[in-house]
Amino acid sequence: MKIDLHSHTRHSDGLLTTQELLQRAELRGVDVLAITDHDSIAAIPEAQAYLHSQNSKLQLISGVEISSSWQNFEIHVVGLNFDPTNELFQQRLAEQQQKRIERVALIAERLSRRCRMDDVLPGVMEMAAGAAVTRAHVARYLVQIGAVEHMGAAFDKYLARGKPAYVPSQWVSLADAIGWIQQAGGQAVLAHPLKYKLSGKWLRRLVVDFSNAGGDAMEVVSPQQTPQQRAELWALCQQYGLLASVGSDFHQPTPWNELGKNLYLTEEMTPVWGNWKLAGQQALPL
Repeated sequence: MKIDLHSHTRHSDGLLTTQELLQRAELRGVDVLAITDHDSIAAIPEAQAYLHSQNSKLQLISGVEISSSWQNFEIHVVGLNFDPTNELFQQRLAEQQQKRIERVALIAERLSRRCRMDDVLPGVMEMAAGAAVTRAHVARYLVQIGAVEHMGAAFDKYLARGKPAYVPSQWVSLADAIGWIQQAGGQAVLAHPLKYKLSGKWLRRLVVDFSNAGGDAMEVVSPQQTPQQRAELWALCQQYGLLASVGSDFHQPTPWNELGKNLYLTEEMTPVWGNWKLAGQQALPL
């Protein structure tokens, strides 16, 4: 069974529509998929409707990726298998999205004042088209207007920490993000732990705090990780009582990343989906 529990659509910073993402997942032979847009669950009803209309065998797991704050780092927590109709959870995500708009507005103001780039905010919001706006939208807009050649250059020159248009995030705490997900009936997963570029000591501190706050699992497998990295992450899971999750963190087709690519657990790893109803059974309240 091919399982991918981390993917994005245009409802956040992915480049595919919900339908396009689902069709690609089917094409790639994915059996179980979670759409985990940033602080948004808008894709879930669209996905449910499409899969029902197509009588698809692809199984959808409710998902979201919440941005949180820990020790001055932005840490992402994936929520899985929660009740997407939970009104309090929806309200909390709406508050997160408002913080996104406020942050991008400040970024645009700094680009204008410090870098002589005017009218960035309207362009970025038009590009986002109602999605949960992220710095990736700003980077894409800077590429579009010719300010930089590629998105990486936008972060390196303007948007990363210490650069002229950097604005610190004001996200919910790591512990609160975990609580939000679990209060909606879901499981909280520490997303892509190696992407934060923490030292070994700091990564362990993050895992310890995540576990102590009641977190359920960690992503130990992604398409870019080596077998040694997977083993080391699983060792941390075992030491601190976490389950294993897998996810491509798919945003768009690239040569180095794809839905469902190389997402497998070894026999000794205990999966986050161990108690879910899979293989054709309903996995979440629809």
